Amino acid sequence: MEFKHISVLLNETIDSLNIMPNGIYVDGTAGGAGHSKEIAKRLKGGRLIALDRDPQAVATATERLKGLNAQVVKSEFANMDKVLLELGIDKVDGILLDLGVSSHQLDTAERGFSYHKEAPLDMRMGDSGQTAAELVNTLSSKELANIFFRYGEEKFSQRIARKICEERDIEPIKTTTRLAEIISAAYPAAARRDGHPARKCFQALRIAVNGELEQLENVLDKAFNLLKVGGRLAIITFHSLEDRMVKLKFREYTTGCTCPPDIPVCVCGKKPQGKLLTRKPIEATKEELENNPRSRSAKLRVIIKEDNNG
Repeated sequence: MEFKHISVLLNETIDSLNIMPNGIYVDGTAGGAGHSKEIAKRLKGGRLIALDRDPQAVATATERLKGLNAQVVKSEFANMDKVLLELGIDKVDGILLDLGVSSHQLDTAERGFSYHKEAPLDMRMGDSGQTAAELVNTLSSKELANIFFRYGEEKFSQRIARKICEERDIEPIKTTTRLAEIISAAYPAAARRDGHPARKCFQALRIAVNGELEQLENVLDKAFNLLKVGGRLAIITFHSLEDRMVKLKFREYTTGCTCPPDIPVCVCGKKPQGKLLTRKPIEATKEELENNPRSRSAKLRVIIKEDNNG
């Protein structure tokens, strides 16, 4: 199956990165190489390092970036500092993280991301680690409920978790459609108007299986520290948990003196480390929403690293 993926906020992202022909850039989420290719096409003497933990994405990106100043590495983006160190790269001019699940992953039934298509309950973005089936069939009701509530903001999390535990005691839950049926059966009829009952739980399981929030938390400081002065970090998020994490971290980077207001002279010495490209996140245009409905929740935030030693 061809690796198909429509890159979200493509033009806005490339413009925001302000690509320099001789610059060094990192795409931490290569996917189908949509963003990567547009970055690499603009390089003359520069270099792009594209990372992905999905073997299929690595193979696809490698093929699509042939002939360009680009190198694809199989790695989680949280390890980009180690990858760059091994490549002899100290600082870079720009880093991109597109945190969305690729269209290919969603549309490839056997990956187990979709509640619409019957498949093994997998949900791994890479080729290692626990599957969603292992979590669903081994975690306690309380642990499952916590995952559904924390990562999916599912208000019926406890009710759904109890139902899952009841059903798995009868027979292990092995497929996406079986899990979706169980979640739907646990859902109050009056609440089913707000989209598919399984949507939030499937999102939550995917985040838990892949450690997505932990990965993001681990990479933010690393990525910012890897930037040269004037370098840019661009992050595309797709749900409120990710966006909140990025927003707060960017606020931390752009905050200067934290002394109490009643102190006439700054004693903390804290200076802003960066500035935001735009105060509000960049979102999809009406035209993009019409062409790619999956862009509806995408938010692009960009920060520029400043020299705070002066």
